[in-house]
Amino acid sequence: MTAALGTPALGSGDPVVVVGGGVVGLCTAYYLAAAGLPVEVVERRGLGSGASRGNAGWVCLSHSTPVPAPGVVRFALRSLGRPDSPLYLRPLPDPAFVRWLWRFWRSSTPDAFRRGYTAIAELNRTTFDLFDGLRAAGVETTLTRPGMVHAFLSAAEARRHLAVQREMADGRYPLPDAVTTGDDARLLDDALSSGVRAAYLVAGEGVVDPEAFAQGLGEALTASGVKVHEHAEVTGFRSPAGRVTGLRTTQGDIPCAAVVIAAGMRSSRLLSDLGQPLPLQAGKGYSFSVDLDPAPRHTLYFGERRAVASPIGTTTRIGGTMELSGNNNRLDWRRVVAVALASRHYLGPWFDDPDDLVTLIRDPWVGGRPFLPDGLPVIDRVPGHDNAFAATGHGMLGVTLGPVTGHRLAEFIRTGRRPEALGPFRFGRLRG
Repeated sequence: MTAALGTPALGSGDPVVVVGGGVVGLCTAYYLAAAGLPVEVVERRGLGSGASRGNAGWVCLSHSTPVPAPGVVRFALRSLGRPDSPLYLRPLPDPAFVRWLWRFWRSSTPDAFRRGYTAIAELNRTTFDLFDGLRAAGVETTLTRPGMVHAFLSAAEARRHLAVQREMADGRYPLPDAVTTGDDARLLDDALSSGVRAAYLVAGEGVVDPEAFAQGLGEALTASGVKVHEHAEVTGFRSPAGRVTGLRTTQGDIPCAAVVIAAGMRSSRLLSDLGQPLPLQAGKGYSFSVDLDPAPRHTLYFGERRAVASPIGTTTRIGGTMELSGNNNRLDWRRVVAVALASRHYLGPWFDDPDDLVTLIRDPWVGGRPFLPDGLPVIDRVPGHDNAFAATGHGMLGVTLGPVTGHRLAEFIRTGRRPEALGPFRFGRLRG
């Protein structure tokens, strides 16, 4: 197979090295290895230990939208000084952060949002088929498809949300004809409280245990002969004449036929070493696990408060918030409390006092999800290097888009021809 590959030197015998052991990087490595290419993975910590670990685990079509949207900047400005807000903006005296916010605002127009939504929706078309293929090949994806209940405290808000969603979906996934209101709304999921006055179910939406999914991918890679370097930091590249010929790591040098940068927030520094920095900012999200009785049967979206709940294994993971406060992973306990308080409106008083949370919840987590100012990932060849590629900036969609990103990028690397679905995710769109 390698003799016909369109990207030069992939037949050299050296591996394609994927930098990053989250879902996106592991899926890319999986599809490259499945195509018969030698592959190695380099991860500075353990597999699935970054933004892939503590997220809500959603695999969904109905919430695969760019974060920059009409009205979101106004909403963010109202959050100034309010750490309990679902979207919390803490300005930094950093020119790069200010420029990022300016470009984020420019990407929040209705036209830009529609273009971004369409691009993600088209990329997402084969998501569930690819998950089915992974499972059929023996990967422990943990995927179930219980559907997603959208719950609201106001019937008017539920109807507005469903109308917007129907317009954007454009027939790509099934939506109910109407909202269920009043006491009947609680019948959609036993975990919902009497405060929920309207809800609707999007059938077929999925959820995985993201950490277990990453481990399942890692086990499949190891079984297929892929060498995985955990706790290895990439410190630089050998890249003479526009080609990356090797990586320098804390565990030694690794020769390569090609390299894929899929390292989340660390991708910008690595790409800077190749002369192509990306304006990534961390959209910090929070989650924790708790035992509820009754526990949700579906994934739940809490409309007005923009928080979520997911049945993962024998526990419920509650998460939410988008915090733009710089590129750090500092856990602000006020944000954990804010997510818990938001969930009470929809799940009832599962705790009495915020001080109780210390003993009730498990695994409080904060993760810096990598965001570009237009809300779309970069999935492309690195300009100026014919054998370097990037897959980063997936924000909250890394689990949903991981398999399709890996599948399409592997095709690009193997053939040298960019799949049409990757057109909107080029580096070039970020210039200027």
